[in-house]
Amino acid sequence: MLDNLWKKKTTMMVGIDIGSHAVKAVLLSQGIEGYIIEDFAIEPMTRGAVVDREIQDIEAVGNVIAKIRKKISMKAKEAVAAVSGQTVITKIIYMDVALSEDELASQIEIEADSLIPYPLDEVSLDFESLDVNESDPSKVNVLLSAARTESIEARVAALESAGFHAKVIDIESYAVSRSHDLCLSQLPEDAVNKTVAIVDIGATMTLFSATKAGKHLYSRDQIFGGEQYTRSIVSYYNKSFEEAEEAKICHDLPPNYTFEVLAPFHTILMQQIRRAIQMFLTSSGADKVDYLLVSGGTASIEGIEKLLTDELGIHTVIANPFNNMAVAKTINADELAKIAPQFMVATGLALRSFTPWHI
Repeated sequence: MLDNLWKKKTTMMVGIDIGSHAVKAVLLSQGIEGYIIEDFAIEPMTRGAVVDREIQDIEAVGNVIAKIRKKISMKAKEAVAAVSGQTVITKIIYMDVALSEDELASQIEIEADSLIPYPLDEVSLDFESLDVNESDPSKVNVLLSAARTESIEARVAALESAGFHAKVIDIESYAVSRSHDLCLSQLPEDAVNKTVAIVDIGATMTLFSATKAGKHLYSRDQIFGGEQYTRSIVSYYNKSFEEAEEAKICHDLPPNYTFEVLAPFHTILMQQIRRAIQMFLTSSGADKVDYLLVSGGTASIEGIEKLLTDELGIHTVIANPFNNMAVAKTINADELAKIAPQFMVATGLALRSFTPWHI
């Protein structure tokens, strides 16, 4: 299955981030001075169509992506989406450096049964050779990725029902790490060689990812997101879910909301991120996180940047993957800037148009 999907790219692809709250899409081109934002779109997701990163209703998701299709340049027919969550597995394994790519593929297929904790007929595999192992130069580090085939097929079906050709199915944590490079200009110059953590906070799930000197180190999903804040508004102010979402986005809340709903959510958010950082440090052996990038829809909730900087002692910035990009004349740059943090995943997916990676 993935042999047809995870291949080198030759044309621009629309990066489509399929979330439980919304679908975000980005189309990039590449000019002499860097990337250009050709188009972007965001469309609300039907409630219940995507739960915990898994598509529950392919037809409903396809209908939402079809609305995106009408907003994005019709010249772009190919798309890239991503899988994520507990059923996605990535491992660094060590293989003989002398093996060709075909020999490597055959060897990994033989050994996969002991590496993947799921029946092999239920998963799709892909790999990418990284670099020679520092401890043993006779070995090469290989990134092995596996995902449930039904998760991949659901995304392919949703994209194709909306009129896109599903060219690539990526892994969400790697898409976020790819966007990391675009945000380095928002941080001090030494960030290029430092450990930078990215916290992408969606409606119901948060992805914590760590990168150092351009290399992806770690990623983990947590069941936590901005919907928890919305539900606090619902219960505290007797609003419908939709009214609470609107009030949250427009900051149309009573004056005392800061103490009643915002401060408690800040506390929970900080606890979640502190725990994620500790798990990363424990598992990776890293000394510390030097910088923190916050993205996702929840990044727009007021006070997050200062809260995390003050409480964690880590220089924190709200991520803007479009920070140094040129913008097509048809795009409202001010409108895009307001919602840019939500497009971290979609932008990382769109970058697949310009990279030779398998993964």
